[in-house]
Amino acid sequence: MKTVVIIPAYNEEESIGKVIEDIPKDLVSEIIVVNNNSTDATENVALNSGATVLFEQFKGYGAACLKGIDYLKDKHPDAVVFLDGDYSDYPEELSYLIRFIDKENYDFVLGSRVLGESEKGALPLQSRFGSLIAGTLINLFWKFKYTDLGPFRAIKYNKLIQLDMKDKWFGWTVEMQIKAVKKKFRIIEIPVRYRKRIGKSKVTGTIKGTLMASIIIMKTIFTQAFNNK
Repeated sequence: MKTVVIIPAYNEEESIGKVIEDIPKDLVSEIIVVNNNSTDATENVALNSGATVLFEQFKGYGAACLKGIDYLKDKHPDAVVFLDGDYSDYPEELSYLIRFIDKENYDFVLGSRVLGESEKGALPLQSRFGSLIAGTLINLFWKFKYTDLGPFRAIKYNKLIQLDMKDKWFGWTVEMQIKAVKKKFRIIEIPVRYRKRIGKSKVTGTIKGTLMASIIIMKTIFTQAFNNK
């Protein structure tokens, strides 16, 4: 199975090399790092580690992911894996995620930090609470239970294209999860490990970032609730 990895990255020079190093290369045909307007050496470290590096000037998690997807339009992989560049995920668990696509024929596999083992302090209360509220609303509107909005996820490429992803901000993850349910994809959540990230979080590391992310996530959920597509 041809699998590619997309890693959005903003100022992750200390961690991006470790992330790339731990990805099982025998299972991945290309590692794509989307440099989201970093001001440090993220790009150089990623290039030296063997990744393809794209540049996205618009600073937004979703915008970086969309740049990676656009790059794939002529490559047509079988599956796409998304993970963060801060080394909080365990990249070697990629093999676990894609097995459910390759062997079990799931369309979308979400790595749940809530179901898995998290290092103390790695998953702050605001993240757990946000995932709980979002999961409750998704279950209320679409009768599907998610436990997390985690970034580590795998999806069939043809299914990803069907989702027609739009969000350029923090609503990216929940948009994908809702649209996958609405499209009646075969979905599974599996436990993944999670550790303290290297460096400070751009979202939960500040009150402003947490509030902005929460507002965008809630807006995304209610927009999808009143959108029949």
